[in-house]
Amino acid sequence: MRLKDKVAIVTGAASGMGKAIAEGYAKEGAKVVVSDLNLEGAQAVAETIKASGAEAIAVQTNVASEEDVEQLFAETKKAFGKLDILVNNAGIMDGMEPVGEISNERWEKVFSVNTVAVMKSMRIAVNLFLEQGYGTIVNNISAGGLYGARAGAAYTASKHAVVGLTKNTAFMYANKNIRCNGIAPGGVNTNIGSTMTNMSEFGASRQALGMAINPRSGEPEEIANLAIFLASDEASFVNGQIIAADGGWTAY
Repeated sequence: MRLKDKVAIVTGAASGMGKAIAEGYAKEGAKVVVSDLNLEGAQAVAETIKASGAEAIAVQTNVASEEDVEQLFAETKKAFGKLDILVNNAGIMDGMEPVGEISNERWEKVFSVNTVAVMKSMRIAVNLFLEQGYGTIVNNISAGGLYGARAGAAYTASKHAVVGLTKNTAFMYANKNIRCNGIAPGGVNTNIGSTMTNMSEFGASRQALGMAINPRSGEPEEIANLAIFLASDEASFVNGQIIAADGGWTAY
């Protein structure tokens, strides 16, 4: 029970990696706040967790809404009285557009979910952690945050920004008992592809070149195992790191 009595928020937790992380945290003893825009899906995950004997609540959250994000933290404190772990997992894809094709609308939408929302949730969490004297943040980023050939311009830039935010936060609060790390998954079997619309034929053809060296796709539970470790006391000396979990894809 590596997370016994810890309280964790997991965004984008109705499906995919977020669901696996929420369920994995619960198995390790955490009380989980299952946050997602899809309330029905979040409730289903929370019910599954409760059926296993653990504690969970579901909170509908549009992470692009600052009001919703503030409500998420308020509901967490109301239900459990504290927050130990924040997992920023919610994210959307672009349409593989290179910079010459990207629209203002797409750029702003991708950044609002993938970057601005992460900053706003981290800002609230860090101030809670400073009051408590401890806390942990795990940002689920992407191999697209480390390399330039994994997505379009907007997604790639949005994830690179979170890499920098993760490292800066880790450094700034390293002497405050607050840790902040990131996971950079490679190809994982999730439904994030459903957020992709109006695909760029040129951008997709360029991005596809790298797929030939991808050893395999991962499963959400494989990412969850790393998220469990990073949130646990076993990772007490791990701070400011972006750890790739990609089956060796980026080792080529």
